Amino acid sequence: MILNELAQGLRSTTEGVEWFESLPEDDQRRVLHALVLFCGQARACEGDVPESIARSGIRPTHTPAVMLTKWRFGMEDLPAYELTKSFRLLVALFSIADTRRRALHCAGGCGHEWHNFSAQSQDPT
Repeated sequence: MILNELAQGLRSTTEGVEWFESLPEDDQRRVLHALVLFCGQARACEGDVPESIARSGIRPTHTPAVMLTKWRFGMEDLPAYELTKSFRLLVALFSIADTRRRALHCAGGCGHEWHNFSAQSQDPT
């Protein structure tokens, strides 16, 4: 849920990074693996990479950015000091792809519960 809220701008990147960094390293690696899967489900493409790098705030020369530029994933296997950079980058990629997917495929409404957080938060039940 947190990852979808980050992708939709319902949580700030700062909040997301704080949450991510509070997790044990093994959980951080699991989150990165899940983010890669979410990016695939949202139909991320190589054309999204430059904007993802720009949005993430990491330098294009950082290892996760170089990997993504070559359309290589596996950031969960990087050294611990690269995990937060990888998280920022993958959240940005997921956000770009999910925004496009919501605009193109879910604009008239959809049954994806993760695209309907605002409706859920207004429902008192």
